[in-house]
Amino acid sequence: MTSPIIALSGAATDAGLRRSLNEDSFLSVPPVFLVADGMGGHDRGEVASATAIAEFAGFAGRDSLTIDDVRQALARARAGVESLSDDSEAGAGTTLTGVVVADVAGEGYWLAMNLGDSRTYRLSGGVLHQISVDHSVVQELMDRGELTAEDASRDRRRNVITRALGAGSDGDADYWMLPAAQGDRILVCSDGLPSELPAERIRTILSVEAHPQAAATRLVHEAVLHGGRDNITAIVVDAVSVARRGSSAGAPTGDSDIDADTLPREPVGGMR
Repeated sequence: MTSPIIALSGAATDAGLRRSLNEDSFLSVPPVFLVADGMGGHDRGEVASATAIAEFAGFAGRDSLTIDDVRQALARARAGVESLSDDSEAGAGTTLTGVVVADVAGEGYWLAMNLGDSRTYRLSGGVLHQISVDHSVVQELMDRGELTAEDASRDRRRNVITRALGAGSDGDADYWMLPAAQGDRILVCSDGLPSELPAERIRTILSVEAHPQAAATRLVHEAVLHGGRDNITAIVVDAVSVARRGSSAGAPTGDSDIDADTLPREPVGGMR
């Protein structure tokens, strides 16, 4: 069987200019592309992020994953991160975001997931769209119309997140099923990247750098040059080819609990 999405990826990470420790972890091996940002205000953030990512490493080399695969790995990751905590009030914690390759009735899909304020974007047709929705205090205030995006970027609460793995949180992840298209470019990053680079600059770099490794390296480098106030990680994933229903590649897996005919055609948060 051939993967329903043939992907080419690149990744880069940097501790930044103000941190001696890089608490970000990532996995960029088909069919899994994930970033975890250990919560610096809590215990053992670097261990928490690595623990979460490790639960997905065993999927490397698979053609595709189902939503049950992801849910089960996420449950194991939560248990592993929670086991790191002692009797402190919050304990270890990490964000987790990204995409995995999914096969739905012979078609290639991106299965995106998110917990926290790390981000997943898609560049398609020259338009950069943020797939994930931040689980943060300022995002909730913006959703209620109490804070503008410009004010949110300067708000002292911008780093306070409302869902995570560990850190006393039991909030569920959000999931999105997105039909993939040849030429899609996915960006998965920790919040240290959009904190330093505006969306238009991110879009420009993703548009002009042909190879995903060059794009990831440049994004992280420019974020460091623009301040580097936090750890910065970026994964860039290109859909080189995508299976369509009836094609010889990417036959149905048969074990997904999602009906392809009822899937949303645009990102919808909170699908559980």
